[in-house]
Amino acid sequence: MNESKTMEQTSPRSRARIAGAIYLITFVTGGFALFIGGSLGTAAGLVAGVSYVAVTLFFYFIFKPVNKIVSLLAAAISLVGCANGPLRLLHVVPFDVHSLVFFGFYCLLIGYLIFRSTFLPKFLGVFMAISGLGWLTFLSSSLANSLSPYVYAPGIFGEGVLTLWLVFVGVNEEKWRKQSGLES
Repeated sequence: MNESKTMEQTSPRSRARIAGAIYLITFVTGGFALFIGGSLGTAAGLVAGVSYVAVTLFFYFIFKPVNKIVSLLAAAISLVGCANGPLRLLHVVPFDVHSLVFFGFYCLLIGYLIFRSTFLPKFLGVFMAISGLGWLTFLSSSLANSLSPYVYAPGIFGEGVLTLWLVFVGVNEEKWRKQSGLES
C-alpha cells in the first residue's frame, strides 16, 4: 500500500494529533540540540530534523485542502530548511543561510494556511505568523545574536501553542472534510 493512500485513509483529526506528537518530539530534541551541543546535541539535532521532515509531510496533507499550491510551497521550503542544517554541519551548503530562516518562511505560510482554514482557530495562524517573523531575524546573524536568547521566544511560543493544540485537540474533522470537498 503506498504512503499517500495510507495517509488519506487516516482520519484528519488523527493525522493532526500524530503531527502534533511528532512536532513535540521535534521541540524536545531540537531544544536539547540547541542548548546542549557536542555530539549528543548533534545527534539530537538529527532526530529533530528527521522529525521535522515528518511534521512537514503531515502538514502538507493537512493543509492541502486549504490551498494545494501554498501547502506544497511550504513543504518544499521546510524540506530545504531540514536539509540545510546537516549540510551546514558538513560545510557543503551552496549558500550560508541559517536553517531558521527557511522555517521562518515556512511558519509564515503555515500561519496563512491556518488562517484561511475552517478547521483550526485563526489565532493559531496569527501565532505561527509571529513565529515566522521571529525566525526571520536570523536573516541577520548579528541581529539574532544580539537578541539571543530572546529571539527564540516568538518561535517557541507560536509553534508550541500549535503543537499543543494539535496534540490535545487536533482539527475539526467535519470542517476539514467540508473544506476538502469530502463531506461526511
